[in-house]
Amino acid sequence: MADVKTAAPKTATTGNAGKPKNTSGFMINLLFVVGAIALAHIIFYVVFGNQANFLDEHKHKAKNFMGTLYTGGKIVPILISMLFVLIIFIIERALCIIKAKGKMAAGEFVRKVQYHLANKNIDAAIAECDKQSGSVGNVMKAGLLKYREMTTNTELDKEQKILSIQKEIEEATALELPMLEKNLVFLSTISSGATLLGLLGTVLGMIASFSAMNTSGAPDAAALAGGISEALLNTATGIGTSFIAIIAYNFFTTIIDGITFGIDESGFTLTQSFAAQYK
Repeated sequence: MADVKTAAPKTATTGNAGKPKNTSGFMINLLFVVGAIALAHIIFYVVFGNQANFLDEHKHKAKNFMGTLYTGGKIVPILISMLFVLIIFIIERALCIIKAKGKMAAGEFVRKVQYHLANKNIDAAIAECDKQSGSVGNVMKAGLLKYREMTTNTELDKEQKILSIQKEIEEATALELPMLEKNLVFLSTISSGATLLGLLGTVLGMIASFSAMNTSGAPDAAALAGGISEALLNTATGIGTSFIAIIAYNFFTTIIDGITFGIDESGFTLTQSFAAQYK
């Protein structure tokens, strides 16, 4: 699972430092996806496809709900795989973003920092960052460390000091935001992909239905019913998975927008405070 990194002003600028972590993260995500696919297929063929779930030997007449899912065809285990992947990354994103929000609301945190900076108590402001322990606190702490350094710097003028603080905040922000947005691509992809895959299963089911109707003599009622059932099951599974993905994606992006706003507010607070109190 991905964790939010603690922003450190001097440590994350080297290009090679992030590569092993990125590779490791990719391999972990790949392992989750492969595991979800394998688990879904095992459940579909071993559990849902168990003979006890059917009334006939050819597994055409379902005895219960699990047997009904099995009659949905080969698209169903793929849809179940997507559902499992979705659940995995909803949990992963929830843990990461909850940690990124920190232990204190961004607005309250910024007000406390403003109070300490107004009294020129930078150490107390930094202590508030440790208490917040989220993305806003990480960025603010990186900026405050540079802020404290600039208060004793005699080589740069005021504008250069402010630019230095802004640059430090931008670097810290560049560390935090990718971790917040990581793996949201899985949710956005599933939100559209599940619907399309469900429609594909629906089309295949309808093809089977029309094929049953096109048989010579009386249409095969069992095959016709099976095709319609396959079509409806795929539609329902695809739409349901897509709905969950859309809700989760919008929920997480809304929280991330709030965190991003808090980061922007913290950067503005630092530069304005320094401009008002120091030369």
